[in-house]
Amino acid sequence: MLKQQLQKPEIFLYLFAAAVPISFAAWQALINNFSIEQAGFTGIEIGILQSLREVPGFLAFAVVFLLLVMREQTIAFVSLLALGIGTAITGMLPSVIGLYFTTVLMSVGFHYAETIMQSLSLQLISAQRLPLVLGRILAVGSFVGLAVFALLFVMVEWLKLSYLWIYLLFGIGTLLIAALMYFGCPHFKGEADQHKTMVLRRRYWLYYLLTFLSGARRQIFVVFAGFLMVEKFGFTVAQMSLLFLVNGVLTIYLAPRIGRLVSYWGEKRTLSLEYGGLVCIFTAYAFAESAWFASALYILDHVFFAMAIALKSYLKKIADPADMASTAGVSFSINHIAAVVLPFVLGLVWVASPPLVFIIGALIALASLLLSQLVPGTPDRGIETVFSHGRSVV
Repeated sequence: MLKQQLQKPEIFLYLFAAAVPISFAAWQALINNFSIEQAGFTGIEIGILQSLREVPGFLAFAVVFLLLVMREQTIAFVSLLALGIGTAITGMLPSVIGLYFTTVLMSVGFHYAETIMQSLSLQLISAQRLPLVLGRILAVGSFVGLAVFALLFVMVEWLKLSYLWIYLLFGIGTLLIAALMYFGCPHFKGEADQHKTMVLRRRYWLYYLLTFLSGARRQIFVVFAGFLMVEKFGFTVAQMSLLFLVNGVLTIYLAPRIGRLVSYWGEKRTLSLEYGGLVCIFTAYAFAESAWFASALYILDHVFFAMAIALKSYLKKIADPADMASTAGVSFSINHIAAVVLPFVLGLVWVASPPLVFIIGALIALASLLLSQLVPGTPDRGIETVFSHGRSVV
């Protein structure tokens, strides 16, 4: 029965979605405590480490060059190996240089795995089913992430395991699923052989721009929304963990339904709802004076970001089948441009005026909302924007 299920590309993608958070969620949950307690990190070292962690995401476009020497499913396996091994040996190298090395190894695996997962999803799943499958992939990732946090609690509080054993066990978990995917699943064939050079097409300009703005908004949420909860409202680790728990449960429940919403409503209406909602949420962050109100905004923020499924569905409909791998890599790099620049720049803004950071976020969301109106009601190759009218553009 298992062997028969492994013949389906959707099952392969769900396994992929489960393998990534087993390592990454554990690494992320423990890294601050581990770096301070075991490696003696200060703010300087942790800042360098987080910058190093983002570099592989910025360089994700280079994944296309790996296609010259291996197939995408092989790249997926190698990426999961890097992610799993980087996580597994983190506890064995409790030093500044050791943590820098394991972080880069883990991050290369994580970002390339995410890039290949997006590419394979776009290739292996039909345009009609893609929003639903992407929603289920989000739900699987969130469920596994919650399971990791629960296991971490048991390992730390009840079993009293050391960092070395915890990192090792979760890293091995990713490696085991990677082995099952590699040896148990067949080679799935997409619609077309992928280009083995970096592809930038003028007719994808709207997708590129919306992806860049999405990365900018995401950084403001990840870096500053959580910081607001702690600095302004005094949230404890337990309270922040509860917010993460609520977000995870909601993603498991809502992500497949958001996928169906995209299929029913279409990309343009869904993106308009997402960006319009984010304009309101970021504006409200700037003036939030209640911890309960800020918590509600934090949860809604996370839910609206799940609607990014619509942006991937839009790409599926407008892109040439042979462009999927290259465009996935390029879009990851574009998305991470903001990750390299914004935290530092807006950190300076935060010192002067925390509300201004969220006003900037609202303006970015407003720009996304205006641009989303250029998405056609029925996007297709040759109909990438409302101005295309079926013209063939390179």
